[in-house]
Amino acid sequence: MAARKERRSFWTWGYQSDEPSENERRAAAERISRRTGRVSEPPPIPDVDAIKLRLPRLKIPEKLEEFVSASQVERITHTHGGHSLELLAALRGIFDNPPDAVAHPRNEDELEAVLEWCDNSEHAVIPYGGGTSVVWGVNAPLDRDTAVTVDLDEMNTMLELDETSRAGRFQAGMLGPDVEATLKPHGLTLRHFPQSFPWSTVGGWVATRSGGHYATNQTHIDDFVESTRMLTPKGWFESRRLPGSGAGPSPDRLVIGSEGTLGLISDCWLRLQKRPVYRATAGVAFSSWQAGAEAVRHIVQTKLWPANLRILDPLEAANAAGMDGETALLIVGFESGDVRQGENMRAAINIAREFGGVVDDDDVHIDDGGGSATGRQGAVGAWRDAFIGVNAGLTAGLGLLSDTFETAITWDQWPAFDGEVRERVGRALRETLGEDAQLSCRFTHVYADGPAPYYSFSGPVEIGGEMERWQVIKNAAVDAVIDAGGTVTHHHAVGRMHRDGWERQRPELFGEVLRAAKHSLDPRGILNPGVLFDS
Repeated sequence: MAARKERRSFWTWGYQSDEPSENERRAAAERISRRTGRVSEPPPIPDVDAIKLRLPRLKIPEKLEEFVSASQVERITHTHGGHSLELLAALRGIFDNPPDAVAHPRNEDELEAVLEWCDNSEHAVIPYGGGTSVVWGVNAPLDRDTAVTVDLDEMNTMLELDETSRAGRFQAGMLGPDVEATLKPHGLTLRHFPQSFPWSTVGGWVATRSGGHYATNQTHIDDFVESTRMLTPKGWFESRRLPGSGAGPSPDRLVIGSEGTLGLISDCWLRLQKRPVYRATAGVAFSSWQAGAEAVRHIVQTKLWPANLRILDPLEAANAAGMDGETALLIVGFESGDVRQGENMRAAINIAREFGGVVDDDDVHIDDGGGSATGRQGAVGAWRDAFIGVNAGLTAGLGLLSDTFETAITWDQWPAFDGEVRERVGRALRETLGEDAQLSCRFTHVYADGPAPYYSFSGPVEIGGEMERWQVIKNAAVDAVIDAGGTVTHHHAVGRMHRDGWERQRPELFGEVLRAAKHSLDPRGILNPGVLFDS
């Protein structure tokens, strides 16, 4: 498959065609002005050619010049990841630490040549994926003399398809839409849809343990990986393709979530499934956030495995689904390529009603294979449009600080956990952003043993003071979720942002094991320094 020739955007996710229009930016500024009471103007978009950039600190070998570049545009478009503060820095023309060169290997031979050059010269190697990392996972390290970003966008083909076993072998540079477009003629789907799906890659999903938007059953890319192939400075690391194995620790588990610190993922086999034909969707209202959460627990523990089972607290439901601000909204959805879903939906609705859920029978939408829309009506449709309509960079520099953090916790700890997080982070928000700051929550994923709550916060901020105030709130959030027993990240990866929190979460001896693995595979420490480990 030919690589996409459109230039990447340097201030939003994706490509130039994905950038918000000036009218969209002005409309966002007006909405934020109404909330903050301060008039703000969208910051001007810098001219790429006029941005002052540090000169490259290395010389590209002549034999690599065909697919390694040190051009202004390449280095700028690979400087930042996708966090809102990085996009804000890009809009302000701040590119203080660009990579010195960007490689686009077209095959494994060229990938080997790039890694050999970097290893021999001790250039830091930064795998880029789709550039949507929100945890500072694709940035050049500050404490290295030279850095080369490796973008596998030219390695973007499905290499093999096993329709009997329902699995496909995909190169790491394939974007989400290309994966699905390739599988559609075969009636198959990967069924992995992170919110960054249009712009993120197969290799990025595996490297960061990405989560799709399906709430139960197969939620993380972990569930789909059948085998992996990864290039390290010591050679190729490839697992045997198997449906399962009890032969010692899994080599794939070392690769999944390694975030480019152990090697460069070249391709992987992923499990597939039939495209869904039968669907059912409903929105259930609850007067109590905790009663709704209890309904979710009972539904997931019944193991009906709905594709969607997420509850929005009253503030989240108001902001994202147009509800009244007093009512929590539970969104339930089922789908299958083989079995009608009406019976499962009715069972889930009955459980929800037992816990005070309110839904009219007319608002339960079931498609028995006719192709009718089931998730586009009412509050559910409004939430769906808000969820898939993410437009990174749209509100940057407009005087509103907003971000998210996510975690997971067991059901027995959930109510107390939620209370502690809201109290501690809410206090930090009020002290940092004022009484108008907001904190809301929804479940993105749910398991039989616990939910994955996803918190969103926002509040007015003095333009120019965003980073300092964000750091205060982020520190409070990390401390709160770790102290209360949760994970520092459920699906946004560790990167550099969560490294300290992850060190507090993981067993100390496990850290030693991982460092030993890194030393064995990457003796000079060139692979993504500062991610997962101290540089």
